[in-house]
Amino acid sequence: MRTRNIADGLSLPTKLAAEVQAAANEEHRPPTELVCEAIERYLKDRRWRQLVSYGQARARELGLTEADLPRLIAEARHEHRQRR
Repeated sequence: MRTRNIADGLSLPTKLAAEVQAAANEEHRPPTELVCEAIERYLKDRRWRQLVSYGQARARELGLTEADLPRLIAEARHEHRQRR
């Protein structure tokens, strides 16, 4: 895996560092691998939250509510079947 240093001397609070080290020891993995995995999960979750927020804002702009979902899904499925 290619790496890039994003912060000089990145450090963790003592208790968190100890937990990371203990988990790494239990899983026989380097601590940096666990930290990278945690950051990747955080960023994936963050992208999801941004997408949900965008969808909610767009629905408000269009005046859509949750009650509209069954109709919209049925319309989309019908259009999809028509294109086949």
